Amino acid sequence: MRQDITATRHEEAAVTNRAPIAVALDAPDLETAARWAGLVTPYVSTVKIGLELYLRYGPEAVAAIRGASGVQVFLDLKLHDIPATVAGAARAVARLRPGLLTVHAVAGPAAIRAAVEAAPDTRIAAVTVLTSLGDADLARIGLAGPVCDAVRRLAVLAVAAGARGLVCSPREVASVRAEVGPEITLITPGIRMAGADAQDQDRVATPEEALSAGADLLVIGRPITSAPDPGAAAAAIGASLRRLVAR
Repeated sequence: MRQDITATRHEEAAVTNRAPIAVALDAPDLETAARWAGLVTPYVSTVKIGLELYLRYGPEAVAAIRGASGVQVFLDLKLHDIPATVAGAARAVARLRPGLLTVHAVAGPAAIRAAVEAAPDTRIAAVTVLTSLGDADLARIGLAGPVCDAVRRLAVLAVAAGARGLVCSPREVASVRAEVGPEITLITPGIRMAGADAQDQDRVATPEEALSAGADLLVIGRPITSAPDPGAAAAAIGASLRRLVAR
């Protein structure tokens, strides 16, 4: 069942010539972000607007980046507050029609449920453990680890609260899938090209490794946006993923 759903999702992306990639538009200004979006949207299914860009430009960022392309917008705000505030924030951005909106799983089931109810037409994705954190970091902040156990625990909690997506590193994708089943969209940041510097990430994998592990949507930022030609980089990575699916 899981293989059938994964194959269908990837085949749909292939038909539209758009790979299951969310390009992180972590740009210094809206003009740059919109330019990057225009270059990559022929090749990827999703563009991701993060907290910095949204706080700087607000709803204008979503309109400018979506444009006329119809690409899915992933609004990665990582909401983390009491349930009433999370509900209000989710309701406020729901009118922008994001395909995906993130909430921190550690905000608790009531906050996740509040977001789901406030934005019923948006897929709420719960962030489990940030990819910049390792076992030692969890110990310092007092969260029971190791990371793999914490991710699985938070994933189960979030899905029970109504989340239809989960954000986890590629290293936990297989174990999370075993816990939550085939219907939940698994989104994986921490994607790096083979041999590349992990930079500020702790738990990373290549695009091919993440897809093979069962990820549905790969968040890729700097490997695409820092390339001399972001469009060509997105096309090349997308082509390699389509070859993997075709095997």
